Amino acid sequence: MKVAELLEQRRADWLQLEREIDQLQARRRQVTAEQAARFADLYRAACADLALADAWQLPPRTVLYLHRLVGRAHNQLYRSRTFDFAAWGRLLLRDVPGRIAREPCVQLAFLLFWGVFLASAFLAFSRATWPEYAEQILTAAGIEQLETSFAQPLTGRELQDDVIMTSLYIRHNTSIGLKCFAGGLLVIPGVFITLFNAAYLGAAFGYMARPEVVEGANFFEFVTAHGPFELMAIVLSAGAGLRLGVAWLAPGRLRRLASLRRSAQEAMPVMGAAMCLFFLAALIEGFISPAPLPFGIKLAVALLSAGILVFYLVFLGSPRSRTDGVG
Repeated sequence: MKVAELLEQRRADWLQLEREIDQLQARRRQVTAEQAARFADLYRAACADLALADAWQLPPRTVLYLHRLVGRAHNQLYRSRTFDFAAWGRLLLRDVPGRIAREPCVQLAFLLFWGVFLASAFLAFSRATWPEYAEQILTAAGIEQLETSFAQPLTGRELQDDVIMTSLYIRHNTSIGLKCFAGGLLVIPGVFITLFNAAYLGAAFGYMARPEVVEGANFFEFVTAHGPFELMAIVLSAGAGLRLGVAWLAPGRLRRLASLRRSAQEAMPVMGAAMCLFFLAALIEGFISPAPLPFGIKLAVALLSAGILVFYLVFLGSPRSRTDGVG
């Protein structure tokens, strides 16, 4: 009976919790931190009362009442929030491009990647400066595979095959980005992976652009459309990984773990943007790149993709746009 008397004394809190639930259900009002803490305390106490009532086999009506009360309180405490379009708009159109634009590690990765990519493409295209460059970077087997893969004109695929290849492209592209990101934690491996990818891809573009390589026309017809998104995603992945590596090696006044944790919060939006670009590139690579469309259409897709990147990363990422409250 002592337990029953104790639970009876707790009835006032049950009624208070019931009133709080009714108010939340009726008005969906915003609550303060103090009110939320009070509601959580009442909920935990009701859970304890239910366990006690169940263990001591109190009257079924009391147990059933507490079951319902706890269930209603649980639904209010853990209810799903409405989607905040304004907050997501600010995040996607102001915070993320701004963070990318002012991140020095991304800027460094951009300069390293494109500098090596263009230099490698030039060396592979021109035999005058380094005659065996393409063969040394791509290897004879790699060149043979390139020529074999693009020996035939693009004739398109069945829709089912496009879907399968798109999933493979997503897996392959994201694996490259994750390697650049993970290698960046140790800085030197990350820089090496980024430079290697830039040199290899640049050499492939340069070699296939040679006039005597007849397979080059099919190659550029395939890679043009999805190239901007895919190459920029590699840059962002490398920059995000390098950001973590620098935070680990040079934590400043913070401890290494605290510095790494803070930098991870800054790098994750950059890596998230890279994953989105990899996904978009895979969609284009799966459905548009292999299609027997006029090259002008694929070039238009590439120019549109590049324009979107410039608008998002340069215009929306500029200090003026963030000051004006874009998004």
